[in-house]
Amino acid sequence: MSPRHEEERMRMEVVNRIENVIKELWPNADVQIFGSFKTGLYLPTSDIDLVVFGKWETLPLWTLEEALRKHNVADENSVKVLDKATVPIIKLTDSFTEVKVDISFNVQNGVKAAQLIKDFIKKYPVLPYLVLVLKQFLLQRDLNEVFTGGIGSYSLFLMAVSFLQLHPREDACTPNANYGVLLIEFFELYGRHFNYLKTGIRIKDGGSYVAKDEVQKSMLDGYRPSMLYIEDPLQPGNDVGRSSYGAMQVNRSLIMPMLFEPCYVSPITTKLLSQQTKLER
Repeated sequence: MSPRHEEERMRMEVVNRIENVIKELWPNADVQIFGSFKTGLYLPTSDIDLVVFGKWETLPLWTLEEALRKHNVADENSVKVLDKATVPIIKLTDSFTEVKVDISFNVQNGVKAAQLIKDFIKKYPVLPYLVLVLKQFLLQRDLNEVFTGGIGSYSLFLMAVSFLQLHPREDACTPNANYGVLLIEFFELYGRHFNYLKTGIRIKDGGSYVAKDEVQKSMLDGYRPSMLYIEDPLQPGNDVGRSSYGAMQVNRSLIMPMLFEPCYVSPITTKLLSQQTKLER
């Protein structure tokens, strides 16, 4: 599932074609890659995320959309401008490769998140293996798209980081760890034992679980933590999992692999149940 050199080269050609159009319009604009293509955690079906930095009075979404059509960079029927979205973007499919691309403007968080992911991969070498398999697992069940209620790449990555941060076995984070055992323990944690109603995930300061009741006290009136509450380590007030309204459907899919495993309680489950009991007290 890991990307090959040919795939990376092909995707860079897509980026270069789009960047050439952008530079023709705004020579001083800065085009950066973020998301799974930047971190290397992309599947063959994953899209490319680009962000354009520059100075405009209003975001030039329609100007770029027209230029992309004019240069035949994008498939004619694929270009869409989502100017009413929380983060306005242009969505398109490359004419030559059929790779999907999302383009945003002046959004810093994506670039910062890509660096955060790279830092965690250095700390936990097992992460790429675990995350790629889990992404494919969700993709095969149509549970990998946030706009349909699934779990996005960033949320999934943070769930995996939390899983490793709080793992009771020290050898779980080493390059020699048994990836198969870790995968089953991930399913066991988030499929069987994680209390989605009362517990949230926090990554910063070495990782911990947080009581949703405590989180809600600091939120504005009328707001409450989502079913899959994941505190954004780059922006603590942001709930990364808030758009994953199908979190319990994902939870059910994670249970399925465990139905074929012997019923036992692993060390990570014992630790989780202990921590959740303390939160509920």
